[in-house]
Amino acid sequence: MKSYLLFVLCLLASMTGYAQEFDAHFENRTLRLDYIFSGDAAHQSVCLSEMSVLPSWAGRRHRLGELPLSGNGQITVRDVRNHQTLYVTSFSSLFQEWIATEEAKTKQRGFENSFLVPFPLHPVEIEIALYNARHEVTVRLAQTVDPKDILIHRRGLSHITPHRYLQQNGTPEKCIDIAILAEGYKPEEAGVFYQDAERAVASLFDYTPFKENRSRFNVVAVMSPSVDSNVSIPKEGVWRQTAFGSHFSTFYSDRYLTTQQVFAVHNALAGIDYEHIIILANSEEYGGGGIYHSYTLSTAHHPTFKEVIVHEFGHAFGGLADEYFYEDDFNSDTYPTDVEPWEPNITTLVDFDAKWKDLLNPGTPVPTPVSEKAKHPVGVYEGGGYSFKGVYRPADECRMRNNTYPTFCPVCERGIGRIIDFYTE
Repeated sequence: MKSYLLFVLCLLASMTGYAQEFDAHFENRTLRLDYIFSGDAAHQSVCLSEMSVLPSWAGRRHRLGELPLSGNGQITVRDVRNHQTLYVTSFSSLFQEWIATEEAKTKQRGFENSFLVPFPLHPVEIEIALYNARHEVTVRLAQTVDPKDILIHRRGLSHITPHRYLQQNGTPEKCIDIAILAEGYKPEEAGVFYQDAERAVASLFDYTPFKENRSRFNVVAVMSPSVDSNVSIPKEGVWRQTAFGSHFSTFYSDRYLTTQQVFAVHNALAGIDYEHIIILANSEEYGGGGIYHSYTLSTAHHPTFKEVIVHEFGHAFGGLADEYFYEDDFNSDTYPTDVEPWEPNITTLVDFDAKWKDLLNPGTPVPTPVSEKAKHPVGVYEGGGYSFKGVYRPADECRMRNNTYPTFCPVCERGIGRIIDFYTE
């Protein structure tokens, strides 16, 4: 009994310390940062477009100076008085995917990006940095932000998008808040959207480890109306007027469905607590996309909807890499073989100790022949991250490799579980 009481007292002291740390530097509001990432394969730049304040903060209030994953970019909030790091967050972006394409070698483009940080009590320096595939900084922008700046746009106080909670298990500071947005649903199709959102929730929480941690999540469905039904399909010459202008054929890949109207996505959520975003497209086409700490986008009416939305949320929430690959393809621009990827479920063996080496059974050969997959459910199988050689995945089959496998592999399950713990413990 004494040991239990001591444990409880220590836990309460730790929670109180976290609260004091947050309250000493931030208030219960959100600072939204809108940036434009622009450039080409050789040169990139970042500029601040606008700052907004939202009525409440739904993010973490503990482990403020820690990152669960490094991502391809990072935002750091520092106290201008003593340069103390107050908060960090990481992300990836569609822009950083684009600069690895052939188009980026000859053209320049700009992409919208929005990020949320807690609203500071005192002036802070906010630094944003982008990294290349070798984890080197390609561009860095640091600016001082005064919370009293009268040009910080106030959002979410009125005209809040119609929404409905599908599950509400606790206050935002205790739960992970997911917002599901409607894309390509006309106002009279709101009922269809809410049904699709319910299906998305059922799909997500049918998978381990989401299923076991359902009580740690709040989910709200946000009915953002569109003028037209469905979404744009460029290869068919079809362009529709939708809430977020999403379309297939991103980077000329037919099934890659994304939106570049990121500011509009966040505008639709102003006044609603959210940390992670799922966008449902009212379409029967096959496709979707997921970008770490940015958004998940999936069509809602294709037969593989359940599998696709869970796969894409694995990218956007868990920071998981694709484990599929193409025969004789070596994607060294994305994953150089002499650099360890930041994603938890692929490795180049440069720093395998930091990945899933501890999950291997004794005697597991490295690399692991596919012919021995029955003997080694967790191994080191060559092929992953789109590359046929030099990149390795932890299991022969996984939800991050194809649409037919029914579960995440043990390494992906652990990776997602660690993210859930990071936000809630």
